[in-house]
Amino acid sequence: MPDVNDGNDDQREHVPSRQRRRFEGISSRAYEHPADRSALVALRKLTGFDTVFKALSGLLPERSLRLLFLSDSVRVSDDQFAHLNDMLRDACYILDLEKVPPMYVNQDPQPNAMCIGLDEPIIVVTTGLVELLDEEEMRAVVGHEVGHALSGHSVYRTILLFLTSLALRVAWIPLGNLAIMTIVTALREWFRKSELSADRAGLLVGQDLNASMRGLMKIAGGNHLHEMNVDAFLEQAEEYEAGGDLRDSVLKILNVLPRTHPFTTVRAAELKKWAATRDYQRIMDGHYPRRTEDKDTSVTDSFRQSASHYADNVRNSKDPLMKLVTDIAGGAGDLGGKLRGKFGGGNGGANTGNHGTPQDGE
Repeated sequence: MPDVNDGNDDQREHVPSRQRRRFEGISSRAYEHPADRSALVALRKLTGFDTVFKALSGLLPERSLRLLFLSDSVRVSDDQFAHLNDMLRDACYILDLEKVPPMYVNQDPQPNAMCIGLDEPIIVVTTGLVELLDEEEMRAVVGHEVGHALSGHSVYRTILLFLTSLALRVAWIPLGNLAIMTIVTALREWFRKSELSADRAGLLVGQDLNASMRGLMKIAGGNHLHEMNVDAFLEQAEEYEAGGDLRDSVLKILNVLPRTHPFTTVRAAELKKWAATRDYQRIMDGHYPRRTEDKDTSVTDSFRQSASHYADNVRNSKDPLMKLVTDIAGGAGDLGGKLRGKFGGGNGGANTGNHGTPQDGE
């Protein structure tokens, strides 16, 4: 398989010099999370899908967003943030994305990045993120956003931003707001899965799992790597999944509903798990689905894979609610006793405290 040479230390001193594999003609299906993939395959197969969204694009503030970033952000180029421009071109080369999307750096202390746009995607990263991450960590983020572009996620992200804004404007109309928020909630659930897909794309571009882990830790805890430990960070994800009783399971659901991104520890654990799979190794060995085969993809097969993935997750989950679901599905008796035990063994109501929702990061 062809490799990417990041070298030329004289002209590109900010970009680490080492070899990276290129995935010529790779389909986004290669790295997409099963739930993300099944939704996208179904949408792409939907008759009239492109026509509907082109009509909708007239209502969306895409032109306004493009003008906003052009006028009030710094466009990445050979003359501005050249090291980011090198990373962007390399990421597009590695994932074989023919057209390099425009990329902007926006002044914002909050570490964040996004890929938006209907006709053509644009990538935006904040100064908070650029200042927080080192070169290898930033390379994974750029690959993450290019993965969004390759998968077509920018279209749905733009729609989600528009509908979220619309919901705020019509909040005084009970039924209208309810209808919009139902769609927004569904889009957020899909988008959380799409973030796991993009994390995988970032790993394929950076090809450095440690850098991906470091980047996620920094997004969670800031630029204090000497105070953090990857194994301990991943243990948090395990404790989060397995800890508590049914009350905690319900609170987890309520906490994640307003978010477009999964929690950072969960993302790190999911990415490390995927990096250890045979699927990832096959991609690295050059065996992956090609874009030329996308039109022949079966919607039924994609949904079957997604259903199988969720079934495995429920079956293997350590979460109390998922264990209860498995017990019920398996015909376990004494449901009332199990519910009492799961909700704390009759110890009475617990003070759950004030559970705020942190801001979404990259």
